[in-house]
Amino acid sequence: MIRSFEGHTPQIDPSAWVDDSALVLGDVVLGADSSVWPVCVLRGDVNRIRIGECSNIQDGSVLHVTHDGPYTPGGQDLAVGNEVTVGHNVTLHACHIHDRVLIGMGSVVMDGAIIASDVILAAGSLVSPGKVLDSGYLWRGRPAQRVRPLTQEERDHLRYSAEHYVRLKLRHEGQGRPPEGMEV
Repeated sequence: MIRSFEGHTPQIDPSAWVDDSALVLGDVVLGADSSVWPVCVLRGDVNRIRIGECSNIQDGSVLHVTHDGPYTPGGQDLAVGNEVTVGHNVTLHACHIHDRVLIGMGSVVMDGAIIASDVILAAGSLVSPGKVLDSGYLWRGRPAQRVRPLTQEERDHLRYSAEHYVRLKLRHEGQGRPPEGMEV
């Protein structure tokens, strides 16, 4: 379901895909070849949400923002970069996720947190408000702690995961062909 709110209508790139059971509401921009899977909620009602290209928001995930108020002047938006995989049942709240990040199932990323590019956040992790996760590492735990540098295989998997979800969304759309230059 795509819904406007107070004059803001979601802007969804024609190549992006949103499952019929998902809710995308308000000031939300979804980039090229991105996908939003069943029962997700992207609620850009009190601030904006921006999703980059070739990113996927998997089943049951909730993305929200904070409003302008005494504790958050101007509020906080939510931004997800390019080639990001957001696993099942993830909560992203008013945070910034850079490019080529994998957020494991059931993780929570809180207000003002920043996840740099090329990061894996293990399933079930909690990123505390305002925490910054440095690039190039595996992070895990509640609260998330840096575990070790990513291997080259893990770095390659970040891009593979994003490409896999582009191919999968094409199958769901019935188009069957990946974007130019992407292997089948």
